[in-house]
Amino acid sequence: MKASPADQKTLLTLQGIDTGVQRATYKAGRLPEEARITELQRELETVRVSHIEKVGVREDARTELSRIESDVTVVEARIKRDSDRLQTSSSAKDVEALQSELTALQKRQGDLEEIELTVMQRVEDADAAVAESESVRNGLQELLDEVVAKRDAQLVELVAERTRLEADRASVVPGIPADLLALYEQRRSRGGTGAALFRAGTCGACAIALTGNDLAAVRSAAKDDVVQCPDCSAILVRTEESGLS
Repeated sequence: MKASPADQKTLLTLQGIDTGVQRATYKAGRLPEEARITELQRELETVRVSHIEKVGVREDARTELSRIESDVTVVEARIKRDSDRLQTSSSAKDVEALQSELTALQKRQGDLEEIELTVMQRVEDADAAVAESESVRNGLQELLDEVVAKRDAQLVELVAERTRLEADRASVVPGIPADLLALYEQRRSRGGTGAALFRAGTCGACAIALTGNDLAAVRSAAKDDVVQCPDCSAILVRTEESGLS
């Protein structure tokens, strides 16, 4: 295949653009923030489940405390009622019965108040556990939001870079002969590099130095011959850096 040296040099510009697109695409799919986001999401889910459990413990404690407080209120009301009746009763039998009931009620009141104090401590501990869990959850969420924002910002930059490079490519491609472009695209689809600078006897695509007959063939090729690397088949673009003169 024949192509002018200028057209062959244009392939280096195109390859640079395509390499930039590949690099941007690769980076977009492998941002380190992605792994961190996944890790934080797992941590956040673990904390969320734990938080729900702690809230459940707190609600159970609050329910029990409410029940005990209700029982205490009932006992206090009965003590007041019996105390009032005791003040007005003239029957010895009734007084004895009331005093006996008051003794039992006062013991019940004392027992309930002890239980109430214990449960109140449980509620207090549960409140503290829920507050701590909320703090951890909120902290993780804030960190996750920061990492997501950082990732999204990088993706925006990478998309913008790709868009710019694709626009550059669209302006370069029309100036390349169709057969030369087809060969370039064929080589690029197979090895990732369609064209490379041939510098100091070395292929810029596979970094292998040509020797013997391979180097002699490149040296003897006409300037408008399209030469390919014998090892990776990339188009070897010869310039003044090639050291062939």
